[in-house]
Amino acid sequence: MEFLFAIMIGTLYGCSLYLLLRRSIVKLAIGLILLGNGANLLIFSAGGLVRGRPPLVPEDATSVPAPYADPLPQALILTAIVISFGVLVFAVALIYRTYRALATDDLDDLTATDRLGEVPEAAHQPVVPVGVSASNSQDGR
Repeated sequence: MEFLFAIMIGTLYGCSLYLLLRRSIVKLAIGLILLGNGANLLIFSAGGLVRGRPPLVPEDATSVPAPYADPLPQALILTAIVISFGVLVFAVALIYRTYRALATDDLDDLTATDRLGEVPEAAHQPVVPVGVSASNSQDGR
């Protein structure tokens, strides 16, 4: 069973690295998801695979009889799932906003974001209130 987990972990890491190296930002997000799932599976298999043995202490004993399932990797995986979901939602929001602003998901075309911060020339002109002519505002009256 551990061999099957090792093959699956390697497959998840390989697929995630392949997707992380693609030019599409959506594929990058999918690669992050696969990388997180591979890491969770690695933590789970590193904790040892024990079937049907919860870490419960019997009433007449002072310790848990071996073999038992280690609860620490399971708790770490639950925490990692919540964190990776939060990161995924944040990444999807950024991807959506980037696509709406630039109309592309190609990472090479995203260099146009440098120009988004430039201020247009019209923004440097003074604001003239409505009803005031341009000649009155320049005289200082």
